[in-house]
Amino acid sequence: MLPTKILFDEDVSKATAEAENGSFTVLPRHIDFVAALVPGIFSFIERAGGEKFLATDRGVLVKKGDELLVSFLNAVAGDNLGTLDKTLKEEFKALDEQQKKAQTALTRLETDFMRRFLELTGK
Repeated sequence: MLPTKILFDEDVSKATAEAENGSFTVLPRHIDFVAALVPGIFSFIERAGGEKFLATDRGVLVKKGDELLVSFLNAVAGDNLGTLDKTLKEEFKALDEQQKKAQTALTRLETDFMRRFLELTGK
């Protein structure tokens, strides 16, 4: 899960994640637990046999009974590590362009604010 959508809703037979103290794997009969996840690679194997990869931001993993719930601040999916790398680079490029546009808008707002402030003070 992401803050704005559900990225995957799959039956999985195995999941591998990264926490502060290293990576770990969760299998169906694993004990119930909660883990804080760090940015890295999250992978899982679907019961149908396909493996999926996610490049992730921070997150939380909750294993309870037969259910494994994972929530990330942000994640990018890929069918293999090669496509994941390409997709991640494209996402970063798009984010960089958005950040540049936001910075430009912020600079214009600050400049306009200062100009109007100086007009009010008569300087």
